[in-house]
Amino acid sequence: MTRVAVVTGGGSGLGREMALALAGAGFQVWVTGRTEDKLRETVALGEGRVDLAVLDVADGEAVRRFFGGLERVDVLVNNAGTGSPAAAVQDVREEDWRQVVDTNLTGSFLCAQAAYDVMLRQDPKGGRIINNGSISAHVPRPQGIAYTASKHAITGLTKGLELEGRAHGITACQIDIGNASTAMTARMEQGVLQPDGSIAVEPTFDPKIVADFVVRIAELPTSVAVPTLTVMAAGMPYVGRG
Repeated sequence: MTRVAVVTGGGSGLGREMALALAGAGFQVWVTGRTEDKLRETVALGEGRVDLAVLDVADGEAVRRFFGGLERVDVLVNNAGTGSPAAAVQDVREEDWRQVVDTNLTGSFLCAQAAYDVMLRQDPKGGRIINNGSISAHVPRPQGIAYTASKHAITGLTKGLELEGRAHGITACQIDIGNASTAMTARMEQGVLQPDGSIAVEPTFDPKIVADFVVRIAELPTSVAVPTLTVMAAGMPYVGRG
């Protein structure tokens, strides 16, 4: 039986690394995202084990249509996410807040819900949902309240999925990642705002390490749960941040 994995936000960065690592481990992988050209780049690197679907995870009808067309889903990696322009609380625009929450939280829920439905109906039933949390699911960065709130909420989503999935062989995991080296974290090497108002360079690490953890978790039997995992660059301001 071919194992099937879905990776949202699979056109670049961590999503691409996760998708390629899962393909290398023998999964048939679907990558989703809003930019077809980027998804095609991932597919080209997947050596025939990666397919694509152009998909906005915040569009519930599109999400249900995509997952409804799959015969099985063994692993869902909820990786799609976005941030917003740095802004103090009083300056955050409502549209920026809604875009972050719609993508990071609602999108993760919609994909988890649709994958959950497939996992309940497939034979054998069950599966694993891996949510991309963040160090920001624990402690905030200055001027990033929308992203922080959305990632704190991912923790509740993960726990709820894990609890309700117990009876069905569905497990949920949250990987909290700190400063994996992608285009999104390139600014870390130039210096970023710290809680005391200073600007400091922060260390990063190879995103392939995160992808390796995703594969390891994905290959575990569903009788084993990994509720949370934190992977971060050593020396980054997490312990003691703020």
